[in-house]
Amino acid sequence: MSSQSISALRSVALDVPDLAKAETFYRDVWHLDVAARSADALYLRGTGADHHLLALHGGAPAAAIRQVTLRARDADSLVRIAAATPTAGGRVVHGPKAIDNPASGTGILISDADGRRIEVVHGDALHGDAHEAKDRPIRLAHVVLNSHAVDATRRFFEQALGFRLADRTRIMAFLNCNRDHHSIALGDADNDALNHIAFLMPDVESVMRGGGRMKDAGYAIEWGPGRHGPGNNAFNYFVGPFGEVVEYTADVQQIDETYRVGAPSDWTWPPGRVDQWGISAPPSPRLKAAQRAVFFIPTS
Repeated sequence: MSSQSISALRSVALDVPDLAKAETFYRDVWHLDVAARSADALYLRGTGADHHLLALHGGAPAAAIRQVTLRARDADSLVRIAAATPTAGGRVVHGPKAIDNPASGTGILISDADGRRIEVVHGDALHGDAHEAKDRPIRLAHVVLNSHAVDATRRFFEQALGFRLADRTRIMAFLNCNRDHHSIALGDADNDALNHIAFLMPDVESVMRGGGRMKDAGYAIEWGPGRHGPGNNAFNYFVGPFGEVVEYTADVQQIDETYRVGAPSDWTWPPGRVDQWGISAPPSPRLKAAQRAVFFIPTS
């Protein structure tokens, strides 16, 4: 299963109220590295090839999401996306044009009918020293976005960007663009907030040790440890310093064209369970509140 136009999820851009605090958390506690910085922005990388996984922009009164950035398979994909977006119910905000940030490349920014801002880039900079390191995120695994109209949002991602449905549960639609089971998921909700950002760790041990490191720094595990059904990935969830929800995950299921798309009836748990392992309590009230608090900035 794959998208004709999108090869991967690359990064997320957030507005934050305190850039220095953000750097301390995401560098020293979350274990990302600084790839570049400007007077009002910070670009943080994992150990993989992506130039950055998080772009943090300072000076905002509260956390907000600027955009989710996807990588195009080729330059022609940007043209296809520009043509398909209006038909899919969205609009082209700008581009294709040269990207004005340290990752460079060419990109297009689109938005759907509910204001989700999706950037697609081609020819962006890659690091030549990609590797895996214990307890350090490699890349983004997925982003989950809430939707008050999941079926309509799903159609936009399918028609404009070529995503495919990998699984549908009672509360979420999982969308696929490459070998990862999902890169985008859509949560059934009464809002269109950012649900969470998931960072891929090299192994389950790193997910667990990351949980301990976060607890030591004063950030409780708000859900986990556990192993999801769709995607089969192990997880620990946290609320970051500005109310954003972040996840450490590992063992993401790899799929191909033979994968059978699941329905809600395929993903049910016995009473009292919220994942495969059955050892974790349900998501905390604090986590649930945070998963409905960070919204996309308005598109002018």
